[in-house]
This record gives sequence, structure tokens and C-alpha cells, in this order.
Amino acid sequence: MGSDALVIVEVDDGVATVVLDRPEARNALSRALLYELWDVVGTLGSDPDVDAIVLTGTDPAFSAGIDLKEAAGEVPPSAPLRGAGQGPERGDNGLFRFLHVIDKPVIGAINGVAVTGGMELALQCTFLVASQRARFADTHARVGVMPGGGMTVLMAQSMGVRRAIELSLTGNFLTAEDALRYGLVNHVVPHDQLLPVAQKLAADIVSNDQQGVARLLQHYRQIATAATLDDAHRLEGTMAETWEPGISQIEHRRSDVTARGRAQNP
Repeated sequence: MGSDALVIVEVDDGVATVVLDRPEARNALSRALLYELWDVVGTLGSDPDVDAIVLTGTDPAFSAGIDLKEAAGEVPPSAPLRGAGQGPERGDNGLFRFLHVIDKPVIGAINGVAVTGGMELALQCTFLVASQRARFADTHARVGVMPGGGMTVLMAQSMGVRRAIELSLTGNFLTAEDALRYGLVNHVVPHDQLLPVAQKLAADIVSNDQQGVARLLQHYRQIATAATLDDAHRLEGTMAETWEPGISQIEHRRSDVTARGRAQNP
């Protein structure tokens, strides 16, 4: 990638490490970053030299979520709007997808805070490995917008409905250790071991028969939607699209949300 790239990619022995690289904005998901990530994952999905992907962020954050300054119109759009099918969008099942659906696993290596849209991005990964510094939060209710990237479905699927409701309604942060205890992440490791551990898991996957890996991954996706999860995603998508206040409260609430997050994660 070029020096002005927002996503850094390195490929080694079949494993692609993809890094969100807006550290000055805590890897907030601007339109430009979302498009670049979409393009990168799509390209890697069809790359015969790549069999697994590790997704992480440049420290100190995994992602602080959707770029609220851009969403509220405080700053101009970071990229021209693309047409249907050319970037992240809401699919037929109602889920707003940040990532291409590819026949390869995407391991989320959560190096710091993963907040709201950043947490939804993490939840759309195949599974997660967390640094001891990782923190998770759903601040949709604090900002005054509704989730549409699978938060209410994927979080409840991972850690149970009651715990998911508590996180969504309070906006409180979840530590890496609690995320492990609740089943949100598979492993918690020392910060300096995060990428080596995630890359080792990816290498273990790469060492297997790739037709078998792809078929198993497809199977797990099929059984996940066999219990009407698509209907749940459609309900969330409808809620997000029809929430009357929309994003009008973002500018007013953004500073409070940011201050609270920093207070809970000094």
C-alpha cells in the first residue's frame, strides 16, 4: 500500500496481516478507511497466496467506531460516496457489512478499545484474540443512534442476551478478561504477544486442507442463520434505518461520550 494508505497489509506464508492505520483518530472508521478496508479484504479474499487474515489496529486502539465528526458533518466526507455493491452496505439479510464475506477466516486481533462500530467490526470477524489492553463497549445509546452493524445480534450470540442488553443500555466498557469469561473472545494474551499468537493461529489454519477449511467455514455460517438470525439482522437494520432522531444528536453528545470513554480507560 502507498504511504498515505489507511490500511497496511503484509503477507507472510499464506497469512495476511491487515492493520487499520489512523492512530491519530484511534482508527475511527471514516468513509475512506471503510472503503479501503472493504477493498483490501475483497482483494485478499481472491488472492491464491492468502489463506487466512489477521485484522488489527495501530496502537493504542483497535477502532473507536464510526468517525463521529464525519458522520455529524463537522468535517467534510473523506471519500466520495460509492454506488451500490462497491463498498460496505446493508445486505439482503439486513446486516450492514464492514467486511467482504470471503471463504477465508478473518481473525480479529483486538489491541485496544473496540467501541460501537469498532466493536461491530470485531464481531464480524470469524473469531477474536484480545490483548490485555483490549476494551469493548457499545455506546450507541449514549450517542443517541441505533446499531445497524449486527451489535444486538452478534453480541448476544457471542455472550448471551442479558449481558448484551446490559452493555448496550449502560454503554459501560468490558475488560479483556471479562470478554474472555463471557465468551466474546477466544484468548487474552499479553499485549506484545497479540500478533504472534493471532498469526500462529492463522498459520495453524493455513497448514490444513484449504478446501476443507472453506467448507467448514461455510457450514458454520449456514447453521448460524438456520435459527432465523437473518430475521434478527433485518429487525436491527429496520430499527437503524427508521430511528427518527437519526444522527442528529451525534455532534451534541460526542464530547460527553469521548470524555466518558477516556475516564473509563485511562
